[in-house]
Amino acid sequence: MDALSSTTHLHIAAWAVGIILFFVAYFSKPDAKGRKVTHMILRLFYIFIIVSGLLLFLNYHGINDMMYGIKLVLGVVTIGLMEMALVKSQKGKNGKGFMIGFIVVFIITFLVGSYLPVGINLFGN
Repeated sequence: MDALSSTTHLHIAAWAVGIILFFVAYFSKPDAKGRKVTHMILRLFYIFIIVSGLLLFLNYHGINDMMYGIKLVLGVVTIGLMEMALVKSQKGKNGKGFMIGFIVVFIITFLVGSYLPVGINLFGN
């Protein structure tokens, strides 16, 4: 279990695949069968993302409790916005607000994760 929770590789890989699947599903035709399959696979990756993120949180929150807590909440909000954008567009309704919200919250989440000591070192700290 230590290999799954001591590095961010699984979490970053799950996010990368999740983002790709999200955009494939979002820009597919609403009535396409492949969209449903892609959406279901994406939901499986939501579980990978949440579990790997929770393991990282449990291992490293002692370094900076507040920032890791903020990152956890932002991550869950990001996944919620992804799901809402897909469901809205699936029903033929306008999901652009959720899509814009997703992009904004994802960027903030990514930047907060980059700031954390276990994250990608973008800021040189």
